[in-house]
Amino acid sequence: MFQSLKSRYQSKDKSLITNTVALGIVLLGLITPVGREQILAVGLFALSGAVTNWLAVHMLFERVPLMYGSGVIPNRFEEFKSAIKILIMNQFFTEDNLKRFIADEEASIASWLKPGQLVEKIDYDRLFDRLVDAIMNSSFGGMVAMIGGVEALQGLKDSFIEKIKVSLNEMVESDSFQSSVAGSIDTDKLSADMAGKIEAIVDKRLDELTPDLVKGIVQDMIKEHLGWLVVWGGVVGGYIGLLASGLM
Repeated sequence: MFQSLKSRYQSKDKSLITNTVALGIVLLGLITPVGREQILAVGLFALSGAVTNWLAVHMLFERVPLMYGSGVIPNRFEEFKSAIKILIMNQFFTEDNLKRFIADEEASIASWLKPGQLVEKIDYDRLFDRLVDAIMNSSFGGMVAMIGGVEALQGLKDSFIEKIKVSLNEMVESDSFQSSVAGSIDTDKLSADMAGKIEAIVDKRLDELTPDLVKGIVQDMIKEHLGWLVVWGGVVGGYIGLLASGLM
């Protein structure tokens, strides 16, 4: 915020100083007895160049009565929003760029996939209980009941969990498993979904913009530099005035 206000005041200072100096040269040309025509010509041309450029800069951001084409930025507000969207979507978030990004992420899946953590997240107690239920409901249920039933199978629980963990770790650490995980990502669909979501975010933000906000954004970016147009308009105008006075 402070930087924005600072840039605006710096731009106004450049314009004010340039116009004041040009006007001072004009006044000097009116009262001096020496080199009157040359000084007056330099002052008038410098003042006209500076004022013209200042008015041109002002007309970019503000509407001026009876001056067609003034206020181009607020007048072309919708076109500015459309151009911003086209720039963002067509230059940064193209389908090819998104596909390339997803492909790079697929290649790095092995670096962040932690099989050990994945295996530890499994509820082995529930898994064993399901296995016991399956056995008891099968044709072997009667035989197991004769030797103690479910309680008899509980003695196998620790051994079962240990062995199933070893098997799962071997499986998820294998190259074929990790390749299958990476290959299961539908790049085309994912890139299309990402593009749609990004476009929705951009549209939502653009809908929040107002003409004054867009004008402020553009002013913040270029107003300080546009102040130099006024300075150089005065300098070039004064030089042309000097040349013109010599030809008179």
